[in-house]
Amino acid sequence: MFSRVTVSIASVLLVGALGVGCSSISEGLADGGPAPEGIEQTQNPRFPVGTEVTLTADHYDGMKGAPATIVGAYNTTAYSVNYYPTNGGEPVLNHKWVVQEEIENAGTNELIDGTPVTIHANHEDGLDGAEGTINYSTRETVYMVDYEANDKTYRNHKWLVESEIEPR
Repeated sequence: MFSRVTVSIASVLLVGALGVGCSSISEGLADGGPAPEGIEQTQNPRFPVGTEVTLTADHYDGMKGAPATIVGAYNTTAYSVNYYPTNGGEPVLNHKWVVQEEIENAGTNELIDGTPVTIHANHEDGLDGAEGTINYSTRETVYMVDYEANDKTYRNHKWLVESEIEPR
């Protein structure tokens, strides 16, 4: 448990001192794979599957303003996290997003800011099994999208929340 607390304190200090965000990562995986087991589809999302949208988030280079197609809409809590990649390298700060179903033993209640976590997600290299800390959460529809940016196609990109998407 001590190592998780150390990760939490180091992550908070780095975020404050450096102001580094997830947008410093140049790109995610080209194929994000399927949605995690147990995640609940939203019954009446604002942007149903197949809807063409514009992304307003800048999680990665080229994402902001990119056209996208909704491929999944889910009812869950999304978390911004700091984590240490399992494949080494610098800590990743303010990674958006990890969902409730990708956090080990998360249960169904929303986790509080500062909670140390183990992440089980495959949509970033080094994320599966990573130790991290919850920065903050949001409870809005969470989307999986296909989009193109920087001459590359991304399939099943995880995740964007509703406030990061506009109709096209």
